[in-house]
Order: sequence, then structure tokens, then C-alpha cells
Amino acid sequence: MNFLQTQYDDLKPENIVVVSLDRQANVQLLDDVNLSRYRSGQRFEYYGGLAKSSPVRLSPPRRGRWHLVVDMGGYGGTVNVGAKVL
Repeated sequence: MNFLQTQYDDLKPENIVVVSLDRQANVQLLDDVNLSRYRSGQRFEYYGGLAKSSPVRLSPPRRGRWHLVVDMGGYGGTVNVGAKVL
């Protein structure tokens, strides 16, 4: 499975992760447990989903370490991603 991942060690609910994409992709915010499940192909929970337009804005529901994961949903190709926290 190919994906891009960025870790944020102390995101708070008032933070907004702004993600810019040059094409459609899955954009997901995951905690540690769900990242592990995602990597192993198990069922996982996330915030976000299929982004058909850019930018995407995501906020975590609680404070902690979060992972921004971007993938092509099993389709071929590449995506250029930029992300910043507000």
C-alpha cells in the first residue's frame, strides 16, 4: 500500500490542518491506533475522506498525536500534497 503520512505530535481541536492537493485523493486524519489498523489492512476510523477539490480542512476531535494520511484509494498515479496547521 502506498501512502503519504505526516505526523503531528500535539494537535488540538481548535487546530485546522489545511491540505492542498493537485488531484483527487483520500485525505484522512488518524490517531495512533487507527494508523496501525490502516497499515495492517484492518478496519479503521478516520476523519476526512475522498477529497475531490482542494484545499481540504480537517480538525481533530481531541488533543493528541495525529497522522495525516493521503492515498490514491488503490488507483495508480501520484499526488502532490502540501499541508499546514492553522
